[in-house]
Amino acid sequence: MMRSQTLSAMLLALLACTVMPTAFAQQVPLQDKPFAEHKIVLQLSDGEARKQALVLSVANNLLKAYDPDEIAIEVVAFGPGIDLLLSGSERRKQVESLIAQGVRFDICLNTVDTIERETGKRPEFIPAATPVQVGVGQILFLSENGYTLVRP
Repeated sequence: MMRSQTLSAMLLALLACTVMPTAFAQQVPLQDKPFAEHKIVLQLSDGEARKQALVLSVANNLLKAYDPDEIAIEVVAFGPGIDLLLSGSERRKQVESLIAQGVRFDICLNTVDTIERETGKRPEFIPAATPVQVGVGQILFLSENGYTLVRP
């Protein structure tokens, strides 16, 4: 009897370990835009200046085309794409302007942690950026919640 209970407890613990990471992978709530008819997630995984400028341009154009309450825009930066959100970015003012207009910029903490491990120095990112543990996980979460993924 005791052996059966121990085995059951071990199986439940194993099941919890396999299910919980998926459930808790996303810690950042969705944007507070209950009337948004359009939901867009822009992927930024490229450190190239032209690609970053394109992502900013797409976000700007969407804000011009739609009422800000009707559209939720989220930019998820991971890998080399986080360069846009670093404190010393030459496009920092553009990013902060878009944030002031309701665009959310997410920065992947896995990428930040990797850079810190490789260089010994943690990169500083703009305070207005929203830290997410896994950038690709954030994109998946948003896609599962009605956001359309765009990779400019």
